[in-house]
Amino acid sequence: MPGYKHPCRYCNKLIPSDSRICPLCGKNNPLGPLRCPKCQDPIEKGWKNCPNCGLALEIECSACGKITFFSDYCDHCGKRIIVVCPNPKCKTEQPPIGNKCIKCGSELKIKK
Repeated sequence: MPGYKHPCRYCNKLIPSDSRICPLCGKNNPLGPLRCPKCQDPIEKGWKNCPNCGLALEIECSACGKITFFSDYCDHCGKRIIVVCPNPKCKTEQPPIGNKCIKCGSELKIKK
């Protein structure tokens, strides 16, 4: 049974309440509050650090090199803020936190 639709945080179009990807604009995590990529506590745009774990919430985008708020997408170029595990058998996508893959433990190449 379908429920109420909710606005996508990126395109503001109404989408199903269980969407993990917006079916209209294609962006990930279109619903609910922004969450810290490390501890998953709610965060707000403009904060310098996560109030729970202390993760720095302003990072350099690996695509355009500009400082951006640490959410799913860069504020400047719109690219996803992720790193891909270099292990050819893994290739897990993850936020650029830590220096090891969350799945296989391989060293990540994160631009600081």
